[in-house]
Amino acid sequence: MAIPDFQSIMRPLLEHLADGHEHDRQETVDTLARHFKLTDEELAQLLPSGKQKTFVNRVAWAKSHMKGAGLIESPRRGVSRISPAGQTFRAAHVAPVNMNVLNQFPAYQEFRGNRNAKPGKPTPPPEGNGDLTPEEHIELGYEQHRAKLVSEPLAKVKTSPPDFFERLVVELLVAMGYGGSRADAGRAVGKSGDGGIDGIIKEDKLGLDTIYIQAKRWEGTVGRPEIQKFAGALQGVRARKGIFITSSGYSGEAEAYARNIDNKIVLIDGAELADLMIDHGIGVSSVQTYELKRLDSDYFSADE
Repeated sequence: MAIPDFQSIMRPLLEHLADGHEHDRQETVDTLARHFKLTDEELAQLLPSGKQKTFVNRVAWAKSHMKGAGLIESPRRGVSRISPAGQTFRAAHVAPVNMNVLNQFPAYQEFRGNRNAKPGKPTPPPEGNGDLTPEEHIELGYEQHRAKLVSEPLAKVKTSPPDFFERLVVELLVAMGYGGSRADAGRAVGKSGDGGIDGIIKEDKLGLDTIYIQAKRWEGTVGRPEIQKFAGALQGVRARKGIFITSSGYSGEAEAYARNIDNKIVLIDGAELADLMIDHGIGVSSVQTYELKRLDSDYFSADE
């Protein structure tokens, strides 16, 4: 089944802790994973940031909300158990548990910063989908913003003069760790013009290998003949590696040809170029940075 949202985890979490024993974090995750019949692939799924597993994140937020309501507690770091209030609630309430249900507890209203809410009255969920954790809300907003942003630098690239595109390639490759110094890369790219090769750049700062560059600010689709020409130029200088960068896209035949030849040719189209520019801060600037934090209730628990 699909990974459950954090509110759907609340009731099974309460049942898991109902024996009154202490349960550590990994045991809780494993038990809930079996309850929801999650596959190894689902358990390995990461948040878009790639820094935490999605299911682990959702379990943590389910615990956080239920601690806020006073239904579970942490006797020591990394360990959870049901509270006396949780036992009473569990016996009286057999339906699923969610944020609206938890809102009957004054402690939860305080936890949510909603001091004026009336017990039993539904609390407005977070803006957007209330089934998402705060991290997921932020990452969803980031992905939507990025999808909109990616078209903007690409549009600028397509209307820029050819020498600007060459400078852009230099800046990007250096930001990605290629080319040694910027001066080295600037001398290399855009200077060769040797049978389909626009430039030569170091693969690393020590210059242990070289990469040959073809940079084309192209209007139409780049076809197989252009890639064949570049591959032939690489063979002419006994080169093994090449990067073909364009502001447009590649035909299926061009992509298939690049995959099937002995030389390693990486094709970067306009969309990937824009993504790389955003990732490495080329032609874009940071507007705001947010650091999302969550109370570590375990930290304040007494150690035994």
